[in-house]
Amino acid sequence: MVMKKNKNNLKPEEIRVRFAPSPTGPLHIGGARTSLFNYLFARKNKGKFILRIEDTDKERSELKWVQEIIDELKWLSIKWDEGPDIDGQFGPYKQSQRLAIYEKYLKKLLDENKAYYCFCPEEELEAKRQEQMTRGKAPKYDGTCLKLSKEEVQKNLAEGKLSVIRFKIKNTKVKFEDLIRGKIEFDTGLLGDVVIAKDLNSPLFHFAVVVDDFEMKISHVIRGEEHLSNTPRQILIQEALGFNRPIYAHLPLMLNPDRSKLSKRHGDTALKDYHLKGYLPEALVNFMVLLGWNPGTEREIFSLSQLEKEFSIEKTQKAGAIFNIQRLDFLNGFYIREKSIEKLTELCIPYLIDAKLIEKKNTEYIISETGEEVSLKTLEKIIRAYSQRLKKLSEIVELTDFFFKDKLNYDKNLLKWSNMQDKDIKEALLLCDKILSQIDSSAGNWNIKKTEEALLAGVGEFNKQKGYPEKNRGFILWPLRAALSGKQASASPFEIAEILSKEKTLKRIKEGVKLL
Repeated sequence: MVMKKNKNNLKPEEIRVRFAPSPTGPLHIGGARTSLFNYLFARKNKGKFILRIEDTDKERSELKWVQEIIDELKWLSIKWDEGPDIDGQFGPYKQSQRLAIYEKYLKKLLDENKAYYCFCPEEELEAKRQEQMTRGKAPKYDGTCLKLSKEEVQKNLAEGKLSVIRFKIKNTKVKFEDLIRGKIEFDTGLLGDVVIAKDLNSPLFHFAVVVDDFEMKISHVIRGEEHLSNTPRQILIQEALGFNRPIYAHLPLMLNPDRSKLSKRHGDTALKDYHLKGYLPEALVNFMVLLGWNPGTEREIFSLSQLEKEFSIEKTQKAGAIFNIQRLDFLNGFYIREKSIEKLTELCIPYLIDAKLIEKKNTEYIISETGEEVSLKTLEKIIRAYSQRLKKLSEIVELTDFFFKDKLNYDKNLLKWSNMQDKDIKEALLLCDKILSQIDSSAGNWNIKKTEEALLAGVGEFNKQKGYPEKNRGFILWPLRAALSGKQASASPFEIAEILSKEKTLKRIKEGVKLL
């Protein structure tokens, strides 16, 4: 067996890690986490991070997924040193462009009798698998084609018989030390000869990954725990080809709150979905690193630059990491509140446009329903009023849509506070109308301060007349806020009134009165 290296014995220039996604679909949160851990490991150890596209699955690989993977990683601010879009001395970085390299090593294994052609039909193989499982045996290839002579092999190939190339698995114990899981031992007698290629020009995962890791001088393989069972096969292929063994680290599985394997319902979805829902890249980076990595303190907030300095693969836990969407929402809310109002408005505007609440015409914004112009300053006021409530950017639509509507549609019961009757609500709204009508908006007095002062001055007298608790503002302010927003929860009526303008505020009060 090849002796393992310790990362501490490696010079920074020798530390090379990779993220190698297959472009058969969008980049999922699990893959994004793997890329993050590799990136942080490289930066912390002053090594290199390589992006490699494993696109040998010709039927399922698509260029659009390659581009989406690249785009989403860049959105996370994960930067690679070598990759399909960055030249490096060990390229090309797409497996589909490396077929000649794989062919060379496949021929070597075949010539040395360490691999062989298998012509067994799939139906026959499946029948054997079922029979083995019926007997309580682990299903594995029985080595039928291993007995074929060279002449029989050449004859079958000449006749164009369907075949694959299998690697001979030695009956031995493979031992290695995982940086996260410690000492690992596998009995390879349970594996069976693994298929490593469809033909000389069609390598499969187990083989291609071994060749690429060697050719690209990968020092550490950091990947998900689901790949742990692949490791003994790949180590045996490494040994057969005389390759050095990289150091392995297998990240813990991501789990549902009930500790079952992560499902789409709980979070195993494409990274782009989180992007579109309005999660910030800073929040996702912070969230993903805590899915398995423990800093050893109670601290939860980490920027990417901080993680580049503080990350340590040895602090990664063995046990599965619980995917807690509430934690992600908390972190996202934190990073939203860290944004300037100008930046937050810039981030929120696309959601308002997509919801057809506003449109952009040249440099101006227009309310879609009414055709009125709405200034960037007004949009900033709207966003500011709800910045503390946002958990994700997409929520801005539901929270603020009433600002962009000509008429609200809500049940009159929404206007009710405590045990108020319709006539009491009507009186409260009419009082608000009277008070606000007296504010001279032309003098620039239509603002939060003036409307609040004027309305609160009328609260005491109203409560006294109605026999309500003297300091209870709800009997005035709840009906007013509900009439202005049409929502169960919203910003204060003073904030809403300032944004709406005096004219629209009084109009909505009158519409509320009509419901009673």
